[in-house]
Amino acid sequence: MDDIDMDFYPMKPRSVPWPADLARRYIEDGYWQGRTFAEEISTFCGRDPTAIALVDGDATFSYAELDSYSSAIGGRLLDMGLQPMDRILLQLPNGYELVFLILACLRTGIVPVMTLPAHRYHEISHVARVAEVRALAVVDVYRGFDHQGLAMRIADELPSCEYVLVAGSEHADGTIHLHELLDFPTKPEDIGELKPEDIALFLLSGGTTGLPKLIPRTHQDYIYNASRCSEVSGLSSESVYLAALPISHNFPLACPGILGTFHVGGKVVVLDSPEPMTAFKAIADHGVTHTAVVPAVAQRWMDTILSSDCPDISSLTVLQVGGARIADELAKRVRPVLGCKLQQVFGMAEGLINMTGLDDPEDVVCGTQGRPISSGDEIRIVDEMGKEVANGESGLLLTRGPYTIRGYYAAEEVNARSFTSDGWYRSGDVVRMHPSGNLIVEGREKDIINRAGEKISAEEVENFVYLHEAVALAAAVAVPDRSLGERICLCVQVKEGSSLVLDDVVKLMEEQGLARFKWPEYLLVMDELPTTAVGKVDKKLIRDLAIKTLGLDL
Repeated sequence: MDDIDMDFYPMKPRSVPWPADLARRYIEDGYWQGRTFAEEISTFCGRDPTAIALVDGDATFSYAELDSYSSAIGGRLLDMGLQPMDRILLQLPNGYELVFLILACLRTGIVPVMTLPAHRYHEISHVARVAEVRALAVVDVYRGFDHQGLAMRIADELPSCEYVLVAGSEHADGTIHLHELLDFPTKPEDIGELKPEDIALFLLSGGTTGLPKLIPRTHQDYIYNASRCSEVSGLSSESVYLAALPISHNFPLACPGILGTFHVGGKVVVLDSPEPMTAFKAIADHGVTHTAVVPAVAQRWMDTILSSDCPDISSLTVLQVGGARIADELAKRVRPVLGCKLQQVFGMAEGLINMTGLDDPEDVVCGTQGRPISSGDEIRIVDEMGKEVANGESGLLLTRGPYTIRGYYAAEEVNARSFTSDGWYRSGDVVRMHPSGNLIVEGREKDIINRAGEKISAEEVENFVYLHEAVALAAAVAVPDRSLGERICLCVQVKEGSSLVLDDVVKLMEEQGLARFKWPEYLLVMDELPTTAVGKVDKKLIRDLAIKTLGLDL
């Protein structure tokens, strides 16, 4: 890496660089190894080619086949005309096609934009436009939704987009069947020189505006993210990792996820749902040792174990729980009910990952959300004025480090709010420090609803509701739910002579192409929404009223 201009050290245009002094320090301290995913993938595929790398239902693939198929897809993408640093939007459910495609992109320098099957036109069109994607890769139909039709619509609207790749049994004229890219298992040649500081992939972030922001992760920072997470979670070549959460999320992708498992030569088993009995069967059949879930899934698993005759899951040694804070009492049940260690994970796609240690005392494991995984992570807990709070007091979490971005992609205004002038990321999380040095997460600064780990902007929900002619005033609030953590309750004041029912709201949001997980599940029509002394809608009082009215005081 001696040829890097450390005075500038850019990632790419429209991205925010790490300052030269920090970049130099991260290299000297060994966090950045000067490697790209092309090298990383060649290394883990070549270590033991005959070992099983990936299982998807009845399909099993060795590391040699993982190498061959991802090379085939990468080569065909380049043959089509895509080039390193071109963007391709991925919207596929968990399966070997998605895994192959991710690796194909990472090794050729084509940049995957990781979206979720739950996203719809509102989110996908925005992301595709900001990323200026040249291709979309989708499934034909998934859970009753026509993803192929959506992709073709967006491709027609977006001048930069030339290709639509489709997985599944049906593909329309003008699209490319994803399986056709597997026909020529040859390594891509002459792809140009990838650099460790190049953008490897884009993850998505939510936020107060609702529309996803693009998170540019570089080769070297994301390799470090995955490899360090694999160490802290105790992965080895003997480990079997179950990926049942959507792989396009940072958590099951690289914390340690599939990339961390491949890094150590372990086996990955993919499912497209964490439904308890399906997951338990996969754990029993394949000897799964590690997996990651959100609190709602952890609760369903424990409830199922206690109420049903289930397959033997004694191979499971580590259950990671993240995406939202798991209630302490629920955390205490994990080891006695599921028979495995709990590892709490609190992190963000922007970077910082915190984990409880596998050997931490039980009270620390169950009562905290972990500590930074890297000695290079820096954190500050501050008040609203930016002054550090006393030890043990609650405050806003700021962070920076060798795998935490310095800014969102093409988002100058957002970056001015989300990052300090000296590069600290304002996470929006309210935390306090436990005597153990671990963090305890107490909530969010902004108006965010956390439904089964998906962060939903209340403002975004409200903005869509105001499209309905009957709505005079609206407030979306979080109400507690034993299964999902929180659900969305919409409280509205309607115009004189008008009426509104929940089906009206659902129909509107479906027509507007809003992801289903953002649809309100409760509707309360109030004569008047309460306001604060300065005339603002009083969200706290509205939430309290909603919880009482719905009988949800858990």
